[in-house]
Amino acid sequence: MRIATWNVNSVRTRLEQVLAWLGQEQPDVLCLQETKVVDELFPRAAFESLGYQLAISGQKAYNGVAILSRLPLEDVRIGFDALLVDDPDALELSSQKRVISALVEGIRVLNLYVPNGNSLNSEKYDYKLAWLAGLRRYLELQQLQGDPLCMLGDFNIGPEARDLHDPDRLTGKIMASQPERQALAELLDERLQDAFRLFEPDAGHWSWWDYRSGGWEVDRGWRIDHIYLSEELVACATGCVIHKATRGQLQPSDHAPVVVNLAWPPCLEEDDQELGE
Repeated sequence: MRIATWNVNSVRTRLEQVLAWLGQEQPDVLCLQETKVVDELFPRAAFESLGYQLAISGQKAYNGVAILSRLPLEDVRIGFDALLVDDPDALELSSQKRVISALVEGIRVLNLYVPNGNSLNSEKYDYKLAWLAGLRRYLELQQLQGDPLCMLGDFNIGPEARDLHDPDRLTGKIMASQPERQALAELLDERLQDAFRLFEPDAGHWSWWDYRSGGWEVDRGWRIDHIYLSEELVACATGCVIHKATRGQLQPSDHAPVVVNLAWPPCLEEDDQELGE
């Protein structure tokens, strides 16, 4: 199974690019962030014509998440409040459309668009930390349900120095501050591992290049788009790749897709061996 994440920075603006990429790469599941469109105007038909089912949660001009799947989507959940029913903060944290999940072939695919935070002195930064705390509580409940978990999306956090093009200058600033990194580490705990780092330990691999600083032209990027896997899926992971070339297209998103390959369901290999005996 191939599962991908991509912050498309407006699904209608990048529609032809996303369709072309889907046609070329054929992922089983694609999770989108920053779709920036209300559900009624989401370009459903274009994706359905390629054989994808959709689960969407959008709002006008901002945020928005979607799951596209060639496999059946089951038990779709939108917002933190889908699980945190008794959490007084969950409803407010869910007002921005940043969280959606579904079961795909027994895997809980959790698609997230983590708040950026704007600056360390802003209310948006406080909101980001509160949002990450809400995600931690959400994951604690999700873990109790026992589903293999693939959590992915735009996390707006570079977890380590090797995830920043200039760590000496950027560490401690927004998206690389100690409270953000600590919040991410605490919610991951030992339950989830970074799929990309299972295969690539080195620095120099980015998923986002800032429009404003001309980062793409000089390859000054960050790795802030992540795929995290639970233990069952780590054992099935066979590769994880950033599709950097998409960032070089005309009028691209400032993010590139990230794709993980999973040998799932794992029983297929056992079944094949039994058939051969």
